[in-house]
Amino acid sequence: MDQDWEERVTAVWAAIDDYADDGAAEFRAVIDALADELPADSPLGLFERACAWDSTGHSDRAVPLYREALERGLGEVSHHKGRRAKIQLASSLRNTGHPEEGVLLLSPELVSTSDELDDAVRATLALCLSAMGRDREGLSLVLGALAPHLPRYQRSMAAYARQLVEPEDPED
Repeated sequence: MDQDWEERVTAVWAAIDDYADDGAAEFRAVIDALADELPADSPLGLFERACAWDSTGHSDRAVPLYREALERGLGEVSHHKGRRAKIQLASSLRNTGHPEEGVLLLSPELVSTSDELDDAVRATLALCLSAMGRDREGLSLVLGALAPHLPRYQRSMAAYARQLVEPEDPED
């Protein structure tokens, strides 16, 4: 979509906290109106609608919209939004009791083209793993994501993260 549309969407999202708790429907209506400006088959509109439902506490309503946006090629229209959709879909799947689907969705993102969403991928994947009782794997991901941001101890934390998931040597 054009820059003007993107800027208007960004402005609405920047103002989400201006909508009171009882303003969720109004917020979604504003997003719907913006999405309606797009062609009917646009994955961008589906994505924005999914985000609006998700951000107003309705993960269950967001899941099918995220799925459809991805199926319609959101990642080809915008790699960044496609990756965000995967992260947010995985989180919504976890929230609706399907963390294993979130793990399957996000695991390939660990080897995807690196960008500023890498840590969000790892954090969301860690939450999905934890919801499945795989806390050590989740903690390993979070420590691995955190390590490069530390002013010191990067190597130690990265090593500890690996040790959480590496098989123990029986000879030790």
